[in-house]
Amino acid sequence: MNTQGLTAILKNQEASILRSWVDSQLTQSGRRDQLDANEIQEQSRSFLSSFSNAVRHGYDEQLAGAHWDDVRALLTNLSKNRAIAGFSSSETATFVFSLKQPLFAALRTAYADDAKALSEDLWGISTMLDKLGLVTIEAYQRGREQVIERQQQELLDLSTPVIKLWDGIVAVPLIGTLDSERTQVVMESLLEAIVVNEAAIAIIDITGVPTVDTLVAQHLLKTVAAARLMGTECIISGIRPQIAQTIVHLGVELGDVTTKSNLADALKVALKKSHLTIVKLASAGG
Repeated sequence: MNTQGLTAILKNQEASILRSWVDSQLTQSGRRDQLDANEIQEQSRSFLSSFSNAVRHGYDEQLAGAHWDDVRALLTNLSKNRAIAGFSSSETATFVFSLKQPLFAALRTAYADDAKALSEDLWGISTMLDKLGLVTIEAYQRGREQVIERQQQELLDLSTPVIKLWDGIVAVPLIGTLDSERTQVVMESLLEAIVVNEAAIAIIDITGVPTVDTLVAQHLLKTVAAARLMGTECIISGIRPQIAQTIVHLGVELGDVTTKSNLADALKVALKKSHLTIVKLASAGG
């Protein structure tokens, strides 16, 4: 591939290539409402400048070298940002692939009388942009994975709220499956709430947990043990008949952990242990 010739083309026709490329991106994208023309212009200008600089300093099939690393870093940052913005992988890769048409047009003009050189450079450019397109897809996938991991963590945090029911009494209502990862989140949230609220009693409500197996029971006991190390007594509420039968059938020992069928009964026990009582006020007419 004639890198000197390509360098000259990129330098002499930069403005027309950039204009054609930006127009192509805005036309091809199905998200024109989410694309800012000025932002696309700046991103494209930065990439074309970095790309031209890398070509000028040399090219091999592996796109090796510090200048190509700069190109990859630029694409990686762009791809991750688009992943966060909700673009698809194909929409993100279009940023690179849409550059082919204006570059091919510039090459055809420059090599109008040299079919062999045109063929060689077309192939070289196509291979080069295909490799860079793969960079965008891989970076996009990593970006999406980070987004998904963050969303999963946020869902875990939202699904394990710790509620202050009374002075010294907190509750954590659990909904859904309780696995090792979520148990860790529950444990951390509960221990933090115990410290903040100076809680002596914590109610772990499993009304929303669909099934309790040996693993779930072990996770519950770990949470209870962690709370006890903080000097807090735990009460497990939401023990429905079928769950009670399952626990007995599995031979799981809850030890001296207080259990109740519903949150209201658990709160009554917690108030009693705290030497508190609820009194019904007499009606105004009485």
